[in-house]
Amino acid sequence: MGKASRDKRDIYYRKAKEEGWRARSAFKLLQIDEEFNIFEGVKRVVDLCAAPGSWSQVLSRQLYLPAKLSPDLRDSDLPLIVAIDLQPMAPIEGVIQVQGDITNARTAEVVIRHFDGCKADLVVCDGAPDVTGLHDMDEFVQSQLILAGLTIVTHVLREGGKFIAKIFRGKDTSLLYCQLKLFFPLVTFAKPKSSRNSSIEAFAVCENYSPPAGFNPKDLHRLLEMVGSPSGGDDLDCSSGWLEGPNKVYIPFLACGDLSGYDSDRSYPLPKVADGIYKSLDPVQPPIAPPYKRALELKKASSHGIQELEKLSLDS
Repeated sequence: MGKASRDKRDIYYRKAKEEGWRARSAFKLLQIDEEFNIFEGVKRVVDLCAAPGSWSQVLSRQLYLPAKLSPDLRDSDLPLIVAIDLQPMAPIEGVIQVQGDITNARTAEVVIRHFDGCKADLVVCDGAPDVTGLHDMDEFVQSQLILAGLTIVTHVLREGGKFIAKIFRGKDTSLLYCQLKLFFPLVTFAKPKSSRNSSIEAFAVCENYSPPAGFNPKDLHRLLEMVGSPSGGDDLDCSSGWLEGPNKVYIPFLACGDLSGYDSDRSYPLPKVADGIYKSLDPVQPPIAPPYKRALELKKASSHGIQELEKLSLDS
């Protein structure tokens, strides 16, 4: 499929390139903000699983750049944005990059150092594993990624702060919802207009961080496991089965963004241009160290080795 036909198919893919976003996912965070006003009063923010950086771009454009252009603001009062990922990404103005693992609490210490000992007002996470297409498997792995993100959240988020994380909806969604409710009185699952209806993706919008009284971050996993046991005991596997029937949990679910706007599942014609020839734009920022880079190098080396063997056999 050529670039032009791909542009024609996905309106948000095309709009992202036209507006200078690194990925179409930028619109998802913008539409969540339209509904929940998550950037209000935010001075310190953490972007987990940030690469290739579209959400960090949104944070830079919505928080850092307006503050930088304000004549009354001193440099010491500029918003601080810390982006964390295992993969490096190209620089973004106003964004401090940390190459780290969100499952490691030491990463939280690095973040707090960048905040001069203060804590974040907002933590966002658009990370996801490589999907398999097996929805139960993908949902489970994604929920574990969110709980790993919660490890960082419990260390770096101030009380009253917000946490936004990508989720995959499925039969165990009620368990994840109850686990998040341990720490956030208000949890809403939101579906931005730019997220395809054909996708099980949604976003958990968690507000007013309020950890349990006497909470110790070392007890996080024990607390999360107790949510999955009807008696709160340690003898049962963490399961959402008991959250059905008479104990059924009803999860607030909200569509957000301009609901009469572009449909992410619909094909739109290419815009008409003066000379009649539509020119597809190149990616805003190609990945600088993609995980598949090593695989391509090995494939190329393997192909080169086969050619050398064939040449030797012909010469002989």
